[in-house]
Amino acid sequence: MKKNLGKIHIYTGNGKGKTTAALGLALRAIGAGYNVYIIQFLKGQDYSELKSLKPMKEITFKRFGEKTFIHKIGNNSDKIAVKQAMDWSKKVLSQKKFDLVILDEIFLAVFFKLISISDIIKLIKKKPKTIELVLTGRKAPKKIIELADYVTEMREIKHPYQKGLMARKGIED
Repeated sequence: MKKNLGKIHIYTGNGKGKTTAALGLALRAIGAGYNVYIIQFLKGQDYSELKSLKPMKEITFKRFGEKTFIHKIGNNSDKIAVKQAMDWSKKVLSQKKFDLVILDEIFLAVFFKLISISDIIKLIKKKPKTIELVLTGRKAPKKIIELADYVTEMREIKHPYQKGLMARKGIED
């Protein structure tokens, strides 16, 4: 029942699976007849999961970022991409056309000081009450965690990259 929507979810932590969990929720949502919008912050790379989403008319997605992964404090193009992603997020939320909106890796933008915690808090407070909102990324700020209804922390215990294994297509990439 769409009338029960409106909660805030956070997937955070240093472990693998934050985006994967958000996409799993998106699949569950479209199975229930909901429309989903995924906005990816600082992700311009081609990830395998995006290929599987393309044929699903109930899921719309847009990426903002470079083709390379950000490793240090963002350059000007990173700042521009994050600003565009925030502006786009506000637009999507204000349209009220989607039941579930995912802001993937938004906390990475906070970590690299490309947006402020208060920017995200303002976005959350202006969110229509009928839209389920998911935010992902490492190091979710405590102030935002306090606003959330669901918070899941993925904790890395063991990962093959610790032994030098690079990301594998279809598993980590």
